[in-house]
Amino acid sequence: MNTAVIISLTGFLILIFMIGIWSSRNVNRKGSGFLQEYFLGSRELGGFILAMTMIATYGSASSFIGGPGVAYTEGLGWVLLAMAQVATGYFVLMVLGKKFAIMARKYNALTLVDFLKHRYNSKAVVLFSAFSIIIFLFSAMAAQWVGGARLIESLTGLTYTSALFIFAVAVLIYVILGGFRAVVLTDTVQGVVMVGGTLVILIGTIIAGGGITNIMNDLMAENPNLVTPFGAEGNLTPAYVSSFWILVGVGVVALPQVTVRAMSYRNSQAMHRALIVGTVVVGFIMLGMHLIGVFARPIIPGVETGDHVMPMIAMEVLPAWVAGIVLAAPLAAIMSTVDSLLLLVSSAVVKDVYLNYIKPDASVRRVKQISFGVTAVLGVLVFALALSPPDLLIWLNLFAFGGLEAAFIWPVIFGLYWNKANKYGAFLSMIAGVFSYVLIHQFWPDPFGMHSVVLPVVLSFVCFVAGSLFTQGKSEKPLHM
Repeated sequence: MNTAVIISLTGFLILIFMIGIWSSRNVNRKGSGFLQEYFLGSRELGGFILAMTMIATYGSASSFIGGPGVAYTEGLGWVLLAMAQVATGYFVLMVLGKKFAIMARKYNALTLVDFLKHRYNSKAVVLFSAFSIIIFLFSAMAAQWVGGARLIESLTGLTYTSALFIFAVAVLIYVILGGFRAVVLTDTVQGVVMVGGTLVILIGTIIAGGGITNIMNDLMAENPNLVTPFGAEGNLTPAYVSSFWILVGVGVVALPQVTVRAMSYRNSQAMHRALIVGTVVVGFIMLGMHLIGVFARPIIPGVETGDHVMPMIAMEVLPAWVAGIVLAAPLAAIMSTVDSLLLLVSSAVVKDVYLNYIKPDASVRRVKQISFGVTAVLGVLVFALALSPPDLLIWLNLFAFGGLEAAFIWPVIFGLYWNKANKYGAFLSMIAGVFSYVLIHQFWPDPFGMHSVVLPVVLSFVCFVAGSLFTQGKSEKPLHM
């Protein structure tokens, strides 16, 4: 167990707890505005904070642990594939933009499901949306908790179970205490740490490898495919790489944990600032982290579990106390994603199901109790799921991404921009998208050489348009602006 590393990480966790405790004062002060504050931070996010919370939420364990691990195996081809994520924040805020924020305020929507409920006026759409969020985000949360535990395990020498327990307790305490404001404020701290951490590890790795030219020569000597766009085994085909522009590029507009940020900013100036800051920072982090994974291969050869590459290279190329501070970056990314997902699933249960259909007249005190309780129970359930981790957590995370995109991409986009969109088209689209995605992912994982998300997104598009057009006479809630 490395004392210097432990001290650095402990200091970081103490800072996070202090932010959570400070934020809890806002939650307790808001009174009847508890839901607005706990689940949306009272819609008061400025531009820099909005950018950082989107980055920290999206830059998860798959970006900082799983992604570099796959890049270690596949080479520069995976770096090219990962760069599809550069335009994510820009695309999300441009597509949703002011219109989504205006409609969310008009509907008093606190969640994506809230927006869909008011837009389509359908109990079936609401319940299936909440069901999709709970199912797929459980996969995403399990992936993040595995990543956090593996990082702590690598750094401290603790057993995987002990590391998972420490991580779970840390996250649960400050999410339950502070709600959304705690999440976005810690995201801002974590976003800054992630940028600095990426830069320091990248520089340390290049120096340890004797410079970029020397590293590239070593990679070519081992396997020339490592420096091509096609992967170590030549399996990264143009069709497969291009399909990731849907999965981790344009499709991200449908991820509930990202869309909720687009309804929480203060004003249009904040959104415009977030567009610029978010795009630059995401580009730097994604490029830097995945390059680290590739460059680490000649320095620490023979790593069997890709998820261990990042902590191992940091410990290899940096002094222990610096490594402890720098490795707060991937830990920050994982914690920020976990807290956001935990809050999102909690809001799906409390706001979208309990308050809509079980007890609409629940008191503020009762809602607080249910919110805290559901968040705690969800944390325990995810902890249980994460006890048996997969070899590479990135695949679990990408599976969750695909399922959410297949469910929500067209109900969100058409709900904003197509007057003829109705509840029948939305529900048909969601059913077709989710079930086709699960079936294709299971039985035809790479259809026509593409990622399994592409065909379900196309199918859900066709179903939405057909369902809406053929039921125009039955629709009772057109879009009003």
